[in-house]
Amino acid sequence: MQSVGLMYCGAVLFINALMLLGKVHSKSAGVFNLFLGAIQMITPFYVIFTAGSDSWVIFNASGVFLFSLTYLYVGITNIKDLDGAGVGWFSLWVAIMAAGYGTLSFVHFHDAKFGIIWFMWAFLWTLFFILLALKKEISIFTGWVTLIQSIITATIPGFLMLIGLWDSIGAEVMWAVALLFVIIVFTLYYRTKEHLQHQKSEFSTVAGKLPT
Repeated sequence: MQSVGLMYCGAVLFINALMLLGKVHSKSAGVFNLFLGAIQMITPFYVIFTAGSDSWVIFNASGVFLFSLTYLYVGITNIKDLDGAGVGWFSLWVAIMAAGYGTLSFVHFHDAKFGIIWFMWAFLWTLFFILLALKKEISIFTGWVTLIQSIITATIPGFLMLIGLWDSIGAEVMWAVALLFVIIVFTLYYRTKEHLQHQKSEFSTVAGKLPT
Protein backbone atom coordinates (compact mmCIF):
# COMPACT_ATOMS: atom_id res chain seq x y z
CA MET A 1 0.00 0.00 0.00
CA GLN A 2 2.92 2.36 0.68
CA SER A 3 4.03 2.10 -2.94
CA VAL A 4 0.56 2.80 -4.34
CA GLY A 5 -0.04 5.70 -1.95
CA LEU A 6 3.34 7.25 -2.73
CA MET A 7 2.85 6.94 -6.47
CA TYR A 8 -0.52 8.70 -6.30
CA CYS A 9 0.98 11.38 -4.06
CA GLY A 10 2.98 12.12 -7.18
CA ALA A 11 -0.27 12.46 -9.13
CA VAL A 12 -1.79 15.05 -6.79
CA LEU A 13 1.48 16.99 -6.58
CA PHE A 14 1.57 16.96 -10.38
CA ILE A 15 -1.96 18.42 -10.59
CA ASN A 16 -1.17 21.02 -7.91
CA ALA A 17 1.96 21.99 -9.81
CA LEU A 18 -0.07 22.57 -12.98
CA MET A 19 -2.53 24.62 -10.94
CA LEU A 20 0.28 26.87 -9.67
CA LEU A 21 1.56 27.21 -13.24
CA GLY A 22 -1.89 28.29 -14.42
CA LYS A 23 -2.64 25.16 -16.45
CA VAL A 24 -5.40 23.69 -14.21
CA HIS A 25 -8.27 25.58 -12.57
CA SER A 26 -8.03 25.71 -8.77
CA LYS A 27 -11.49 24.18 -8.22
CA SER A 28 -10.74 21.32 -10.59
CA ALA A 29 -7.49 20.66 -8.72
CA GLY A 30 -9.44 20.95 -5.48
CA VAL A 31 -11.67 18.00 -6.42
CA PHE A 32 -8.63 15.80 -7.06
CA ASN A 33 -7.06 16.90 -3.76
CA LEU A 34 -10.22 15.93 -1.89
CA PHE A 35 -10.35 12.56 -3.63
CA LEU A 36 -6.72 11.64 -2.89
CA GLY A 37 -6.83 13.15 0.60
CA ALA A 38 -9.84 11.04 1.55
CA ILE A 39 -8.25 7.86 0.17
CA GLN A 40 -5.02 8.50 2.03
CA MET A 41 -6.84 8.88 5.32
CA ILE A 42 -7.93 5.22 5.19
CA THR A 43 -4.61 3.36 5.07
CA PRO A 44 -2.81 5.06 8.00
CA PHE A 45 -5.90 4.66 10.21
CA TYR A 46 -5.98 0.93 9.40
CA VAL A 47 -2.24 0.53 10.06
CA ILE A 48 -2.46 2.43 13.37
CA PHE A 49 -5.48 0.44 14.59
CA THR A 50 -3.81 -2.88 13.74
CA ALA A 51 -0.25 -2.03 14.84
CA GLY A 52 -0.76 -3.09 18.43
CA SER A 53 2.07 -1.79 20.60
CA ASP A 54 4.56 -1.29 17.75
CA SER A 55 5.20 2.43 18.13
CA TRP A 56 7.47 2.66 15.08
CA VAL A 57 4.82 1.20 12.78
CA ILE A 58 2.44 3.84 14.13
CA PHE A 59 5.12 6.49 13.63
CA ASN A 60 5.62 5.57 9.98
CA ALA A 61 1.87 5.51 9.33
CA SER A 62 1.44 8.91 10.96
CA GLY A 63 3.59 10.52 8.26
CA VAL A 64 0.91 9.80 5.67
CA PHE A 65 -1.46 12.15 7.52
CA LEU A 66 0.85 15.07 6.71
CA PHE A 67 -0.07 14.56 3.08
CA SER A 68 -3.72 13.53 3.37
CA LEU A 69 -4.62 16.43 5.65
CA THR A 70 -2.80 18.88 3.39
CA TYR A 71 -4.67 17.58 0.36
CA LEU A 72 -8.04 17.78 2.13
CA TYR A 73 -7.27 21.31 3.35
CA VAL A 74 -6.20 22.42 -0.14
CA GLY A 75 -9.23 20.78 -1.70
CA ILE A 76 -11.75 22.47 0.59
CA THR A 77 -9.94 25.82 0.35
CA ASN A 78 -9.93 25.73 -3.45
CA ILE A 79 -13.50 24.55 -3.90
CA LYS A 80 -14.89 27.04 -1.37
CA ASP A 81 -12.58 29.80 -2.70
CA LEU A 82 -11.21 30.47 0.79
CA ASP A 83 -8.09 32.42 1.68
CA GLY A 84 -5.04 30.13 1.50
CA ALA A 85 -3.29 31.55 4.58
CA GLY A 86 -4.55 28.68 6.74
CA VAL A 87 -3.07 26.12 4.35
CA GLY A 88 0.14 28.16 4.36
CA TRP A 89 0.54 28.15 8.12
CA PHE A 90 -0.37 24.48 8.30
CA SER A 91 2.32 23.88 5.66
CA LEU A 92 4.90 25.46 7.98
CA TRP A 93 3.98 22.94 10.67
CA VAL A 94 4.14 20.12 8.11
CA ALA A 95 7.58 21.32 6.93
CA ILE A 96 8.91 21.21 10.51
CA MET A 97 7.47 17.73 11.05
CA ALA A 98 8.86 16.53 7.71
CA ALA A 99 12.33 17.63 8.82
CA GLY A 100 11.82 15.56 11.96
CA TYR A 101 10.78 12.51 9.94
CA GLY A 102 13.79 13.04 7.70
CA THR A 103 16.17 13.22 10.65
CA LEU A 104 14.82 9.98 12.10
CA SER A 105 15.08 8.32 8.68
CA PHE A 106 18.82 9.03 8.78
CA VAL A 107 19.47 8.45 12.49
CA HIS A 108 17.08 5.69 13.55
CA PHE A 109 16.12 3.83 10.37
CA HIS A 110 19.44 4.38 8.56
CA ASP A 111 17.45 5.04 5.40
CA ALA A 112 19.31 7.79 3.56
CA LYS A 113 17.05 7.57 0.52
CA PHE A 114 13.89 8.46 2.39
CA GLY A 115 15.80 10.83 4.64
CA ILE A 116 16.67 12.86 1.55
CA ILE A 117 13.11 12.64 0.25
CA TRP A 118 11.66 13.85 3.57
CA PHE A 119 13.96 16.89 3.57
CA MET A 120 12.98 17.64 -0.02
CA TRP A 121 9.33 17.53 1.07
CA ALA A 122 10.17 19.82 3.99
CA PHE A 123 11.56 22.32 1.49
CA LEU A 124 8.45 22.03 -0.68
CA TRP A 125 6.06 22.64 2.21
CA THR A 126 8.19 25.60 3.27
CA LEU A 127 7.58 27.07 -0.19
CA PHE A 128 3.82 26.58 0.30
CA PHE A 129 4.12 28.49 3.57
CA ILE A 130 6.00 31.37 1.92
CA LEU A 131 3.56 31.46 -0.99
CA LEU A 132 0.25 31.11 0.87
CA ALA A 133 0.88 32.50 4.35
CA LEU A 134 3.48 35.20 3.65
CA LYS A 135 1.91 36.00 0.25
CA LYS A 136 5.23 36.17 -1.60
CA GLU A 137 5.15 36.10 -5.41
CA ILE A 138 6.74 32.69 -5.91
CA SER A 139 3.84 30.77 -7.49
CA ILE A 140 5.71 29.97 -10.72
CA PHE A 141 8.86 28.93 -8.88
CA THR A 142 6.82 26.83 -6.43
CA GLY A 143 4.90 25.30 -9.31
CA TRP A 144 8.06 24.10 -11.05
CA VAL A 145 9.55 22.76 -7.81
CA THR A 146 6.29 20.92 -7.09
CA LEU A 147 6.29 19.47 -10.60
CA ILE A 148 9.85 18.19 -10.27
CA GLN A 149 9.23 16.75 -6.81
CA SER A 150 6.05 15.04 -7.98
CA ILE A 151 8.28 12.95 -10.21
CA ILE A 152 11.48 12.40 -8.23
CA THR A 153 10.12 12.08 -4.68
CA ALA A 154 6.82 10.29 -5.27
CA THR A 155 5.97 8.95 -8.72
CA ILE A 156 9.28 7.24 -9.52
CA PRO A 157 10.01 5.92 -5.97
CA GLY A 158 6.42 4.65 -5.67
CA PHE A 159 6.57 2.91 -9.03
CA LEU A 160 9.98 1.37 -8.25
CA MET A 161 8.56 0.04 -4.97
CA LEU A 162 5.55 -1.34 -6.84
CA ILE A 163 7.73 -3.39 -9.21
CA GLY A 164 10.22 -4.40 -6.50
CA LEU A 165 13.23 -2.38 -7.66
CA TRP A 166 13.43 0.36 -5.02
CA ASP A 167 15.71 -1.61 -2.69
CA SER A 168 18.19 -2.14 -5.52
CA ILE A 169 18.67 1.63 -5.87
CA GLY A 170 21.67 2.73 -3.83
CA ALA A 171 21.71 5.75 -1.55
CA GLU A 172 24.40 7.34 -3.73
CA VAL A 173 21.85 7.56 -6.56
CA MET A 174 19.49 9.53 -4.33
CA TRP A 175 22.32 11.82 -3.24
CA ALA A 176 23.11 12.50 -6.90
CA VAL A 177 19.43 13.24 -7.57
CA ALA A 178 19.36 15.60 -4.59
CA LEU A 179 22.46 17.46 -5.81
CA LEU A 180 20.96 17.84 -9.28
CA PHE A 181 17.71 19.03 -7.68
CA VAL A 182 19.56 21.74 -5.73
CA ILE A 183 21.26 22.98 -8.90
CA ILE A 184 17.94 23.06 -10.77
CA VAL A 185 16.21 24.86 -7.88
CA PHE A 186 18.81 27.63 -7.81
CA THR A 187 18.57 28.00 -11.58
CA LEU A 188 14.76 28.10 -11.48
CA TYR A 189 14.76 30.64 -8.68
CA TYR A 190 16.94 33.12 -10.53
CA ARG A 191 15.17 32.55 -13.86
CA THR A 192 11.69 33.08 -12.35
CA LYS A 193 12.95 36.04 -10.32
CA GLU A 194 14.32 37.69 -13.45
CA HIS A 195 11.05 36.97 -15.31
CA LEU A 196 8.99 38.53 -12.51
CA GLN A 197 11.21 41.61 -12.41
CA HIS A 198 10.90 41.94 -16.19
CA GLN A 199 7.11 41.76 -15.94
CA LYS A 200 7.06 44.41 -13.23
CA SER A 201 9.33 46.63 -15.33
CA GLU A 202 7.03 46.29 -18.34
CA PHE A 203 3.98 47.04 -16.19
CA SER A 204 5.64 50.15 -14.78
CA THR A 205 6.57 51.32 -18.26
CA VAL A 206 3.01 50.87 -19.56
CA ALA A 207 1.51 52.46 -16.47
CA GLY A 208 3.78 55.47 -16.87
CA LYS A 209 2.49 56.05 -20.39
CA LEU A 210 -1.18 56.00 -19.39
CA PRO A 211 -2.92 59.38 -19.32
CA THR A 212 -3.61 60.81 -15.89
